[in-house]
Amino acid sequence: MTMKERYINPFTDFGFKKIFGSEVNKDLLIAFLNSLLPDDAGIIADLSFLPTEQTGRSEYDRRAIFDLHCTNEQGDTFIVEMQRAKQNYFKDRSVFYASFPIQQQAQKGSWDFRLKPVYMVGILDFIFDEDQASHDVVHHEVKLLDRSTGQVFYNKLTFIYLELPKFRKSVDELITDFDKWCYLLRNLPELTDRPQRLQEKVFSKVFEIAEIAKYSPAEAAAYEDSLKVYRDLKNVIDTAYDEGKAEGKLEVAQRLVESGMSVEQAAEMAGVPVALLQSS
Repeated sequence: MTMKERYINPFTDFGFKKIFGSEVNKDLLIAFLNSLLPDDAGIIADLSFLPTEQTGRSEYDRRAIFDLHCTNEQGDTFIVEMQRAKQNYFKDRSVFYASFPIQQQAQKGSWDFRLKPVYMVGILDFIFDEDQASHDVVHHEVKLLDRSTGQVFYNKLTFIYLELPKFRKSVDELITDFDKWCYLLRNLPELTDRPQRLQEKVFSKVFEIAEIAKYSPAEAAAYEDSLKVYRDLKNVIDTAYDEGKAEGKLEVAQRLVESGMSVEQAAEMAGVPVALLQSS
């Protein structure tokens, strides 16, 4: 097997889990979250991973989104998602899945409805359609807001989105830990060595576990399969959004069916009516 890249792509299922999804490497996830969470979230000292199966994601959600659920020592919940392709009703889905850890806090008997904070963190490999003209805002922090006062109405539900394609700083412009994480996640597969600005212990660990040459043949094969899925899916789904043309979406839906996806799944993924796809 021949690979040109020295380091794995973090937007693959394999890469995301390798860097952030294991107990032995959870210090990386802690460092990443501490670099981007709002001040009122406090500093995370430890995390415990939670099962994700209870969210009931669809098959095509699982192909486009990788997620981790964890809780800190205060009981706050963090959902960290790697979103590698655009999807219809993306924001609706985000709010829907954030509701699960809220509902799971319900207690039997007498309960005063006091809730622990929930943070939804989306690492995006795309740009919001309505945000195309804004070239400089990478980090979005969203809370429930009282429009009449401009004040936060409820501070225990926070959505954080990182539009990584908009991060364009060079390695010499990296100052904060947040800058460095964004640069690393966006550029890791293209790097051939560790930049001087990323020599801190936490980033050195990322480079060590991300180096493909150190993997066993089985691990390397698993990564190659994961990379192929990433490239194929991203190409197909992103094409569906090009210029928003219905005929373009129909063509993508047809390609999805040809790749083995059911008509219903392909129609939802590409955003076309099932009947239109069936008649094409």
